[in-house]
Amino acid sequence: MLFQRPNDDILHDAAHRTAVAQLLEETPPNLRGKTMLKADFIETPIGPMIAVADAHALHILEFLERKALATEVKKLRKATGSAIVFGRTEVIDRIETELSAYFAGNSSVFEIRLAPLGTPFERQVWEALRKIPAGETASYSGLAAGMGNPAAVRAVGHANGANPIAIVIPCHRVVGAGGELTGYGGGLWRKHWLIEHERRMAGP
Repeated sequence: MLFQRPNDDILHDAAHRTAVAQLLEETPPNLRGKTMLKADFIETPIGPMIAVADAHALHILEFLERKALATEVKKLRKATGSAIVFGRTEVIDRIETELSAYFAGNSSVFEIRLAPLGTPFERQVWEALRKIPAGETASYSGLAAGMGNPAAVRAVGHANGANPIAIVIPCHRVVGAGGELTGYGGGLWRKHWLIEHERRMAGP
């Protein structure tokens, strides 16, 4: 079914881990030894994620098969002047704890400090996304109108798709004008799962 995790996706978890590890190891020579950014895998009921953070904030949180992950990693390296190495920071430990509470159905609140890379407009959209209550959805046109720019539907959609911090910045809560599920970097089955999970948490 469309909204179940594909069996081949589960079988490919190990391959996705290897691919992400190789991506992070592709450090430009000028950044070797500059390692303020750490990364680690976080297990979830809907597949493993990769978190990238420094000592202060979370920069990336993505499902491993996210096609834009390589671009996000390269942009982050360039912007920070740092390599990314496997390891833990307090930020990664904290987001793992907050995700555990989220997936257990105990909390939809994330208090982790975020530092996503994006344009001023993208960051404005991401802030608007965080105002959509868990258990509810919004349309692209509704989001644009709520930001005071109803003509920016296409730009809002692009910014939504460029979000580098899944779940915490809830781009999965944005749906089509008729309520239909539209594209999601983690797969439509995950988008459906997350929306239904949050509806159950929110209650009647």
